[in-house]
Amino acid sequence: MSSQKEVPVSLGWRVTVPEGSSTTAEPVSGWNCRIRRRLVEFGVGTMAKVSTFGKKVWKMGADDPRKVIHGIKVGVALTLVSLFYYARPLYNGFGSSAMWAVMTVVVVFEYTVGGCLYKAINRAIATLSAGALAVGIDWVATKSGQKVEPLILSASVFLLASAATFSRFIPTVKARFDYGVTIFILTFSLVAVSGYRVDELMDLAIQRVSTIAIGIGITISVCVLVSPVWSGQELHLLVSSNMAKLADSLEGCVEDYFVTADHNNTNGEECSSSPRSKAYESVINSKASEDSHANLARWEPTHGRFGFRHPWKQYLKVGSSTRHCAYCVESLHASLNSKTKAPESSKKHLRDACVKLSSDSSKVLRELSSSISMMKRSPSINLFVEEMKLAVQELQIALSSLPDLLLTQATTQSLSLLDIVPLMTMASLLIEISSRIELVVDAVGTLANITCFRSIGIDKSSSKVQDEGQEMKALQEV
Repeated sequence: MSSQKEVPVSLGWRVTVPEGSSTTAEPVSGWNCRIRRRLVEFGVGTMAKVSTFGKKVWKMGADDPRKVIHGIKVGVALTLVSLFYYARPLYNGFGSSAMWAVMTVVVVFEYTVGGCLYKAINRAIATLSAGALAVGIDWVATKSGQKVEPLILSASVFLLASAATFSRFIPTVKARFDYGVTIFILTFSLVAVSGYRVDELMDLAIQRVSTIAIGIGITISVCVLVSPVWSGQELHLLVSSNMAKLADSLEGCVEDYFVTADHNNTNGEECSSSPRSKAYESVINSKASEDSHANLARWEPTHGRFGFRHPWKQYLKVGSSTRHCAYCVESLHASLNSKTKAPESSKKHLRDACVKLSSDSSKVLRELSSSISMMKRSPSINLFVEEMKLAVQELQIALSSLPDLLLTQATTQSLSLLDIVPLMTMASLLIEISSRIELVVDAVGTLANITCFRSIGIDKSSSKVQDEGQEMKALQEV
């Protein structure tokens, strides 16, 4: 019986080292492998997320370099105001109150000039009025005796804070002076309460007011002088671009319904809406931005083509009329996803009229967008509106002849009225959109009359005006 070698219980790997000798490496246990694998996966996942985040940040800065410049401007303002802490002569003059200048820059600096002036003016007026009122009440309380002094201070804080807080519910105060009322409550409470334990309240108030004024001055100087971003200009460009987006969305919806859908049905593909047809979403969601820009633009001085009392409210009316059209386009886009499919013969009967109406309506919107962008009257807008009205009449004639076509088809094949509903909805919405576009034309005409838009020569085409508008927008962004 031959001798048998014992089989080792644990497996191993034989590794050849550079010197030529071999050694046996023991296997790593299972839990150690899992931990190492989890750590590697975590590291790879973290690096992927950091890379994705970095690409998004880079794209955001590349799309709008003004945001990067805004960050630099804030850093410059804080560096300048911090000199009151670093420079000994300046610090000796203001002491620890210099920190109020730093706080002022942080809370007042905004992206637009209008936002910066809104907060700066509100903070200045609120600080002066609250400080003066608190010093006066403290003087009266001091003259009344030590027993009555805390009662007078507490009562004044209660009454003024309650009244100021209630005033924030007033719509006008809420829209324009909400930040100022908040600063008034804060300043009055701090000065009135701290005055009970501070002997030289007047000196303290003067130091704080001075440092706040310095912070406001530095903030406004940097915001206005270094690559300013105007709220009025932003509102102007937003209203103009919304019309162009709505025109693209309108054409995209009709194209998806009649052209793309027919192509997909021929190839057996599923019908899906294009990103172009969804541009109406940004128009609908722009109401908050328009209201904010219009409110802040009232605080801005004369700049460029915009005067001090520019009719910003009329821009809101134009934007409201544009969104009124966008709601119909939203319904138009919803009809694309209808499961009920209209007969191909009926779609062909209305396709040319619907496509022409959408094209003419989009042409009117683009002409209005160019007119607002350049602040010039368009000589061809009336012609485009008449073409849109003729397209509406053609679609109505096509709709009136549709029942005869359906009766003819009913003799050869079974038809249901439900199959025609999406097509009729599409045509009805296009007619409604054209009527709402006329309201946009009226609103833009009123804006042109108020702001005295200049006239464009008859020989200048709409495309040239649009190219000039794009060049002007690029120059304004730079």
